[in-house]
Amino acid sequence: MILPDLATKNTNLRVAIVHDWLTGMRGGEAILDAICELYPEADLYTLLQTDYHMSDKILNGRMVKTSFLQKFMKLPRFQSGYRSLLPLFPKAIAGFDLSSYDLVLSNSTCVAKAVKVGLHTKHLSYISSPMRYVWDMYDEYFGPGKSSALVSLAASIARKPLQDWDKSTNEDVDLFLANSNFVKNRIYNCWQKDSVVVHPFMEPEKFIDKFEKPGDYYLILSAFAPYKRIDLAVDVFKENKKNLIIIGKGQDEYKLRAKAKGFSNIRFLGALSDEAIGEFYRKAKAFLFPGLEDFGITPLESLYNGRPVIAYGKGGILDTMTCDTAIFFKEQTVSALSEAVDKMEDQYMQYDSSVLRKQSMQFSRDRFLHSYIASLNSLFE
Repeated sequence: MILPDLATKNTNLRVAIVHDWLTGMRGGEAILDAICELYPEADLYTLLQTDYHMSDKILNGRMVKTSFLQKFMKLPRFQSGYRSLLPLFPKAIAGFDLSSYDLVLSNSTCVAKAVKVGLHTKHLSYISSPMRYVWDMYDEYFGPGKSSALVSLAASIARKPLQDWDKSTNEDVDLFLANSNFVKNRIYNCWQKDSVVVHPFMEPEKFIDKFEKPGDYYLILSAFAPYKRIDLAVDVFKENKKNLIIIGKGQDEYKLRAKAKGFSNIRFLGALSDEAIGEFYRKAKAFLFPGLEDFGITPLESLYNGRPVIAYGKGGILDTMTCDTAIFFKEQTVSALSEAVDKMEDQYMQYDSSVLRKQSMQFSRDRFLHSYIASLNSLFE
């Protein structure tokens, strides 16, 4: 891989990387991994860390500095429920002094972009999303039936102050990068800030180079968060009795398992290895993506493994899918998703796996790094 000469152009820079939290390797951490590849000696700042088995590029010999929130991680209730500390996040991120760095690279879905930098520090912030639970997806997290009465009350009290604080912390960012056109619009609507789209990437090396004949099931691979709308898929497959395999874990697991109880056609498999996930991708009729998403790596992984996608037709998915690779449904309702599944039943054998894979390969790590570096270079022109 030949990269633009950012490193040779700026070899004397003192660099810090800021990430919200280190709690596992998901989409945001894949972006962090790529940023850390560019600056292997940069210091890494994060609010808290519960996963000490991150990728080599992230942790290999790197100094990781956590905030005062790390002390809460000694208590089991906060190791998985760290988001309940949200009201403390602004104070925690403000506790980092990055004024001595020449360049700060933040990777943010929450507060990392709000870190304080020096007067002459260049700050590039990659935004996977403004805080969903504070801005336009508040009801998905705290609406009726989504959380306890106490949590909903606390969220309603904290929402406006957090919005005001969130907007006030943008002035120290020299350039915002958005992970999709959907997020670019959200950044403008929430913060009235412009941004440049740099798409994330799919990692084909996780999977074997093979296509297979599809089996008799549909597939979901997802974190179990409210806005993912796995509940919608469960309702559809309870009704149509077709086979649905759900891989993943998360905060809504108990609710989802309870909803599917007694329906043997819906199976929850928990967290699996990349090898096992690849096999499930390859043998699925299609991959389901029912939520309103900022981007969506898993649909691209499905395409790489030769299987089409059924997706809610809004959000970042529109940057990556076409009518040749996916069936879109227009409303997040049982009837709309049911109709899309019925349509897929009629045509899932007609998709050309090589065409699907070609589409996924447009979103590569090399392409991401080149675009990211070009944006970095623009700060020093």
